[in-house]
Amino acid sequence: MSTFSNSVKVGLFLGVRQLRRTNRSTTILIISIMTFTFLNLVVVSGILVGLIVGGNIANRNQYTGDVIATTLSGKTTIDHSQNFISTVAHDPQVTKYTARYLVGSTIEANYKTRTNFSNKANSIGGQLTGIDPAQENSFSNISKYIVDGTFLQPGESGYIVLGSNLLDRYSSSFGDSFSSLKNVYPGDTVKVTVNGNTREFIVSGIVKSKVSEVSLRSFISNADFIQLSNRTNLDVNEIGIQHDTSITDLEMKDRLIADGFDATAKIQTADEAIPDFLIQIKTAFSLLGNLIGAIGIVVGSITIFIVVFINAVTRRKFIGILKGIGVSPLAIEISYLLQSLFYGFSGSLLGSIILYGLLVPAFNAHPLNFPFSDGILVADVPATLIRIAILLVVTLIAGFIPARMIIKKNTLDSILGR
Repeated sequence: MSTFSNSVKVGLFLGVRQLRRTNRSTTILIISIMTFTFLNLVVVSGILVGLIVGGNIANRNQYTGDVIATTLSGKTTIDHSQNFISTVAHDPQVTKYTARYLVGSTIEANYKTRTNFSNKANSIGGQLTGIDPAQENSFSNISKYIVDGTFLQPGESGYIVLGSNLLDRYSSSFGDSFSSLKNVYPGDTVKVTVNGNTREFIVSGIVKSKVSEVSLRSFISNADFIQLSNRTNLDVNEIGIQHDTSITDLEMKDRLIADGFDATAKIQTADEAIPDFLIQIKTAFSLLGNLIGAIGIVVGSITIFIVVFINAVTRRKFIGILKGIGVSPLAIEISYLLQSLFYGFSGSLLGSIILYGLLVPAFNAHPLNFPFSDGILVADVPATLIRIAILLVVTLIAGFIPARMIIKKNTLDSILGR
């Protein structure tokens, strides 16, 4: 134990001495390489995963809330919805909620000017959504995403808000196979047909969101919906719920299930409501990011290998003298491991400062604008610590191998430079 302890002390002394005598420019260059290696390992994966996470956050904020209740398979509505809504409304841990009516509809725009019925009608099918404008806006801030016109006003009747993907000028990028309305603007009148019932509505505004459940729907007031659809009861199709921080999504869901509402509705947390294909894409992006990061680790480890190897070769005579005067090979190896650890740790520390002090706040404030989501940078601390540990281990191995190669040389040959 004493011999090992002495080897560690001598190795630390030699390592610190070598680091102090290393050219500053070289040290800065190596630390910079390790910093970029760390950022490549964390940031690329974080951005790829952030594309999906950003979409999931938007889905939670604009559509599902923390927990969402939808119709059961084979059902057209959530039975006894008002009991469900009353329970939610009186729950002290529920901060906001919204109830939505849904029905299939056809919207036609050129019905007044269409004289030749052999021509294709300027119409589209889609989900018509009945909402309480004030309640829905408080829940999802939907008015924030109005890009033309205005949102529905409480107490108004005869107005409709159209999702942007229902309109040709917003959905043209989807190609000709995607049906859409042409030349429809706020102030225009459209004809909405539900179950054979028809009514005219004035287009109040256009809502544009990267959440498909918003941009592919049309919205009218609850009163207009019930009148148009001839719904004989007040059972709704969706109930979105937001809660305070004293309870988790799963606990909120379990509470509703305990009250028996799972018998009439499909109750899911926001994460459970994410489509499976998005989860699979997130996993694939994470693997792709890790692969790209692994390439960066290889480059960084090769850099450390070369640096330590050249350092050891140029100091081979000095290493031979150290061995000749009785310094253990272990102490010399520790000195080079210390150098490698210093470069790896310094690069990781500087990279972490850049990551959490600059990049993450910048991406949160200015997300990447992708067609399907606002991409953020996902950099969970536990995952980042694991990546730092991997980088340090690889760096230590890359420093140990060349040092071991030189130290194994015959002591006399090293001193004589043979």
